[in-house]
Amino acid sequence: MIRTNLSTRPFYNERIVSLMFVLLGVIAVVASIFNAARIVQLSRSDKALLTLASRDEASASRQRAEAARLRATVDMRQIELISADARRANHLIDRRTFSWTELFNIFETTLPDEVRITSVRHSGDSRNSTTLTINVVARTIDDVNQFVENLENTGAFGGKLFPRDDHFNDQGLLEATLEPTYLPLSAGKGAR
Repeated sequence: MIRTNLSTRPFYNERIVSLMFVLLGVIAVVASIFNAARIVQLSRSDKALLTLASRDEASASRQRAEAARLRATVDMRQIELISADARRANHLIDRRTFSWTELFNIFETTLPDEVRITSVRHSGDSRNSTTLTINVVARTIDDVNQFVENLENTGAFGGKLFPRDDHFNDQGLLEATLEPTYLPLSAGKGAR
């Protein structure tokens, strides 16, 4: 038996190369089929989204037209009247919830012996503060200053605590008017 290759052209094993080309061809065909299926799926999804978008645009257009029609039927004078009534009602509610007891308790603890309060008026500025007008009668300006200092120390008053107006009356007593901003202590606690 002869073991040498005497052919002019040597024998090569081409089966592996052919198998690799067939395998690459199968992979290319599978990838092409997958891509084609994805294109069809995305095309259908795109058509569905376009249909949904056009339907939503039409609905939005109808709703804009309806809103414009409703705005045209609104009477602005009627809204302004209702708004003014609501403001008045809120003001009355704020006045109703004002705690005179709390205010007079503060006065009781801060009022010096030589000072008398002759009148107290309030005007509700907001839910958490009120402007007060306090008229007092005292023997001297030092007594009024002591009252003002006592009020400042409570932390419930701000604004113009110095006397806005003061003069001596016919009996020789000092009449003074204070206009502080009252910040109720209970407003900070969440209850009135």
